[in-house]
Amino acid sequence: MNPLSVAPMMDYTDRHFRYLMRQITRHTLLYTEMIVTAAIQHGDRNKLLDFSPEEKPLSLQLGGDNPQELAECAVIAEDWGYDEVNLNVGCPSDRVQSGHFGACLMANPQLVAQAVEKMQQAVTIPVTVKHRIGIDHQDSYEDMARFVKIVSEAGCQRFTVHARKAWLKGLSPKENRNIPPLRYEAVYRLKQEFPHLFIEMNGGITDLEQVQHHLQWVDGVMIGRAAYDNPYLFATVDREIYGQGVTQPTRHEIIERMLPYIDDWVSRGHKLHKISRHLLAMFSGIPGTKAWKRYISENAHLPGADSQVIVEALQKVPKG
Repeated sequence: MNPLSVAPMMDYTDRHFRYLMRQITRHTLLYTEMIVTAAIQHGDRNKLLDFSPEEKPLSLQLGGDNPQELAECAVIAEDWGYDEVNLNVGCPSDRVQSGHFGACLMANPQLVAQAVEKMQQAVTIPVTVKHRIGIDHQDSYEDMARFVKIVSEAGCQRFTVHARKAWLKGLSPKENRNIPPLRYEAVYRLKQEFPHLFIEMNGGITDLEQVQHHLQWVDGVMIGRAAYDNPYLFATVDREIYGQGVTQPTRHEIIERMLPYIDDWVSRGHKLHKISRHLLAMFSGIPGTKAWKRYISENAHLPGADSQVIVEALQKVPKG
């Protein structure tokens, strides 16, 4: 199983961002945004589920609380070519709570276990769970361990644990990513007490030094916002985490690899800014980054904008 992944993030980890990440790292596990079961069952599946083959390995994250519907969507995910399907038991947003799924499912481990069991019976790809260390006042280590025990007995082998609790009332999703304190030790303990399970750490991880530290105690690490705010953070992971003898790409090389992809999409009637918005942070912390961002922001939305906008923006940033 994969020791490093980029977290599913609403409005961020769409197919264009994932394609960008694949120009930086070949091996890191990538996730879709969370997609609710009703959308897959009744919506435009091509728009929701399509991906480029280069994006694999790729996991589809589902939101839902109906075991039968989740199983049906897992079958669709497998047929579509996804490498695994992941159940969201961590999102605390009001919209998710009103659908009785996401983080509030931590209060009902038996239902999560039923969903996992039904999904696993329906597919051959792995079914995994991403959850919090707790919710509201149900946040002791024992509460989390009980949740993991019940769900693992239904067949789940991989648990991604966001090392913060979630307050279902009183905090926004953004506040829930920052305000509740991180409790990494609880996740380390979980790995000690469930050595047969794959335990992955998520929450507050911003550099590879932290990744290497956590990998001494857990099996995997998931990076969220830091991956979007500075995608070049992943430029060395194929070598340092996966042991591949590969040359680290430069930022300019990564952007140049995106140009044929951009022109292919634009030629099909899509807008440049749908892709270019994901490129803005590529030169984070580098001289010229402001000029790069400004040029793209001012030109990507114009009629007929294509890869030439990106080529011209690249000239604002010194190579090196």
